[in-house]
Amino acid sequence: MADAAKPAPAKGGRANTKKELPEHFKAYKHVWVAVEIEHGSVHSVSFELLGEGRKLADKRGVELAAVLMGDDREALGQAAQDCFEYGADCVYIACDPALKHYRNETSTQVLTDIVNTYQPEILLLGATNLGRDLAGSVATTLKTGLTADSTELAIDEDGSLAATRPTFGGSLLCTIFTLNFRPQMATVRPRVMAMPEREEGRSGRIVEFAPNIVEDDVVTKVLDFIDDRDSDTAALPYADVVVAGGLGLGSVENFQLVKELAAVLGAEYGGSRPLVQKDWITSDRQIGQTGKTIRPRLYIAAGISGAIQHRVGVEGADLILAINTDPNAPIFEFAHLGIVADAVTLLPALTQAFARRLRVTRMAS
Repeated sequence: MADAAKPAPAKGGRANTKKELPEHFKAYKHVWVAVEIEHGSVHSVSFELLGEGRKLADKRGVELAAVLMGDDREALGQAAQDCFEYGADCVYIACDPALKHYRNETSTQVLTDIVNTYQPEILLLGATNLGRDLAGSVATTLKTGLTADSTELAIDEDGSLAATRPTFGGSLLCTIFTLNFRPQMATVRPRVMAMPEREEGRSGRIVEFAPNIVEDDVVTKVLDFIDDRDSDTAALPYADVVVAGGLGLGSVENFQLVKELAAVLGAEYGGSRPLVQKDWITSDRQIGQTGKTIRPRLYIAAGISGAIQHRVGVEGADLILAINTDPNAPIFEFAHLGIVADAVTLLPALTQAFARRLRVTRMAS
């Protein structure tokens, strides 16, 4: 609901708009993660959210719970154990034949029913195609606020969820609070949060929930799955090394230098949003808030200015190497290493140097 979430300054405190929480919401407690399962596999973003949810729950002094929905009890049991080992104290399981495949109608009904029954104060979902679809409809059904594509989650001084996300085209960061409504909902994209350490053998309690679904009443039916994904589609969020280019390269022909360096390093390549707008690269290779969020071991940014829209998509990288002719470019403010140089000249030299080094390494081994 638009009036449920109010933006507040990201720095300097919150606007003075909070009222006392209505009495019927004061019983809402605990932090939940709605776990995404598709074709029997748990999406990694759910484990990332459990790691972040653990921090929020500890700060609030409450439980961290996961919600699992599906039709295979054995698979749900294994997923529950995974959730315990990634930090959950409790797992709610809804098992029903109608939940075999994701459908907005059935998943919204079941998740809404579980929320209304057990009353969590915070509900987190992954900002995947499935998660975005489910989060919006659940928030609307529950008449609560939803902060989409959050890049940071924290507990405010009064115990409220503070969800920060870029706004105004990525030029500003805005911290949003859901005032006077529960649960407080947020979605987070894959790879924005770090994967937590797994604690083997950790256990917790399981709560079975019996869905009230009549298949004949469900309008949508899943008839078949057709996988038409291109094998050449970029896997940027999971790459260990990424090389990217920006408008500083000057031309689409010069972008080939990024591809050549990536090929030598066995890396993925990508670029900033203006390159997609100019048709230099396809949208699946866009890096940034409106593209892919990445957490590689090494990120090389060539000719990218580093505006906040791009920064939030890459600042989780272990090592960022920036190449730019402008010594005052914003990217140098958060890069670990910076080279003030023309990327068009430097990239071929880097490619040759890495190629020589790799040849020597292979010969030595």
